[in-house]
Amino acid sequence: MLNTDQQQTVGVVGAGTMGRGIVQLFAAAGHRVHCVDAVPGAARDALDAVGAMFDTLVAKGRMDADAARLARGAMSAHDDLAGLADCTLVIEAIVEDLSVKRTVFGDLERIVPREAILATNTSSLMVSEIAAGCERPERVAGLHFFNPVPLMRVVEVIAGVRTAPDVVARLRTLVASTGHRAIAAADQPGFVVNHAGRGLYTEGLRILEEQVCTHVEIDRVLRLSAGFRMGPFELLDLTGLDVSGRVMEAIYEQFQQEPRFRPSSLVPPRIAAGLHGRKSGEGWYRYQDCEREDAGLPAPAFPDGVSVWIDPEAPDAERLCALAGSHAVGQAEADSVLIVQPWGVDATTAALERGLDAARTVAVDPLPRLDRHRTAMMTAATLPRYRDAAHAMLASGDAGVTMIADSPGFICQRVLAVVVNIAANIAQRGIATVDDLEDAVRLGLGYPDGPLGWGDAIGPARVLTILEGLQRVTGDPRYRPAPWLARRARLGLSLLSPEPARHD
Repeated sequence: MLNTDQQQTVGVVGAGTMGRGIVQLFAAAGHRVHCVDAVPGAARDALDAVGAMFDTLVAKGRMDADAARLARGAMSAHDDLAGLADCTLVIEAIVEDLSVKRTVFGDLERIVPREAILATNTSSLMVSEIAAGCERPERVAGLHFFNPVPLMRVVEVIAGVRTAPDVVARLRTLVASTGHRAIAAADQPGFVVNHAGRGLYTEGLRILEEQVCTHVEIDRVLRLSAGFRMGPFELLDLTGLDVSGRVMEAIYEQFQQEPRFRPSSLVPPRIAAGLHGRKSGEGWYRYQDCEREDAGLPAPAFPDGVSVWIDPEAPDAERLCALAGSHAVGQAEADSVLIVQPWGVDATTAALERGLDAARTVAVDPLPRLDRHRTAMMTAATLPRYRDAAHAMLASGDAGVTMIADSPGFICQRVLAVVVNIAANIAQRGIATVDDLEDAVRLGLGYPDGPLGWGDAIGPARVLTILEGLQRVTGDPRYRPAPWLARRARLGLSLLSPEPARHD
């Protein structure tokens, strides 16, 4: 528990899901917490729910009984803002409406002490715009929590244009007292976590737009090959297409229609049809008893008479030859399937650049380890006989196989390169430090690694090659490499390396 001199009096405006989570977090950490809601009795109901949660945690052995008793005693409910008069920090967690938030902040300024901090839990509005309606905007900041607040151990501390530096420092210290990681973020669209998370959604949707494969296959490949906990379509169903769709549109517009964040035309029709995801029973998947439907396809038999030639320059040439077994040949024959492993380009481009017969060429993704999952794509001309030979060969052993249509960069290459590139641009713009960015993505999005660390694992030069290949084949500026990434790749530096100081 905190020492008496470390305790703060925290006010929470709004007794909804987020407000309750914030109350629980600070009360459990040993702070005094006042909760206010405009609906009579709502604040008291919220505290009762939080108290019941403490009882549950005690019963499960996850909270000490004395700590739970003290936490319950530290909470108080109020029906109007006057109850927050002694607060050193007030966190607003109400509807995402600028005019409503400005009204609340204006009222709070007349109630709380002059040195008190006013924070907004907004996820989509500019902190600076909320603060602009205040007499003392220097004490206004963003404090963006994630749902469920007690379990999502990251909080974004957002400095508005006029936020005083000591306000950010005080908030970071306060967040740290709860055991959560405080991430300092500039007041930019999506802050850090929602900004960095755009790549998984937008590139997954783009792959589906191009009919490379089904949404089920995209999710499966990214889970099994890249290590994401959920694929983009599973995640969209969980968060709600209606909510995520608005966020995608908002970030795209707020970044002046930056191509990296271009939304997909596939989303609005599904929202209009009421297919919002789990909460509506159907989104990209249909749900029954909260479980989504999923199924894979069996591998075909290896066609008679077909041999397998592996490009000797393929990164996994030795392993692929082992998978081909007795079908492998050292020189391509008239009826050989031709296996290549390109970076950032499609199978058609790879075949033409190598002078191979596109009708017999199949490309295998070299990015993920072949013992996890295998992804292969055909050229626009690949015949079924050679498609089936590649599929049957790759299906040997325990790893699964996904066959996709021609696509520059496969699935994993495309998504991971875009994720890394967006993160590099965040670092380039100074929206967050490298360390804060890495922790924000790991904790806030649940990725298996921070995006720049992930880029280092792939290899910065390799990521740059993928992006340049994607841009060359598609002509789309969404794939243009961030200068942060390009410079470090060409200099052989880690993507985690910060900019050098310009002076002592």
